[in-house]
Amino acid sequence: MTGTLTEIWLTPTAAAPMRRVTAARLLAGRGVEGDRYALGGGTWARYPDLEKQLTLIDSADVAAVAAEVGVPLTPGDTRRNLVTTGIELPSLVGRWFAVGDALLFGAKRCPPCTHLERLTGARLVKAMVHRGGVNAGVFAGAEVTEGAVVRLVSEEEAAERGMPTGAGRPVPRVV
Repeated sequence: MTGTLTEIWLTPTAAAPMRRVTAARLLAGRGVEGDRYALGGGTWARYPDLEKQLTLIDSADVAAVAAEVGVPLTPGDTRRNLVTTGIELPSLVGRWFAVGDALLFGAKRCPPCTHLERLTGARLVKAMVHRGGVNAGVFAGAEVTEGAVVRLVSEEEAAERGMPTGAGRPVPRVV
């Protein structure tokens, strides 16, 4: 199962407008370089580390939500960092995957919140409940660019790339 990274979004401070970039560095244990969560801020910064490093959303889900709600919603409006196509994001929860050369772990689904509704002025929670994307932790950082391949990584490959084991192994959270 593979997909493609189509867009990259970040913002340095909580609630500030998201900015699209064509390339970014994913930082191990932190997220997207220059993004609010990698900088230690963000609205949800108090949540567990894996759940705040970065978020992914499918471009088709964004389009479906926009059509359902009747608003001109862009991927950046969803406040997710990485926009993908061609890969079933919920299937990445509890699994290792790569975006380009970066190694990530799917921590949990990323349900929408009323904070997103306050920022957009649109009623998005109900439409996004199963289309909010996923949260992921970065375990091996790398520069990523739009067009990078998003793919599942076997346990063997993840181990070769430094996947933690024992008590350090990540555990997904089901929400």
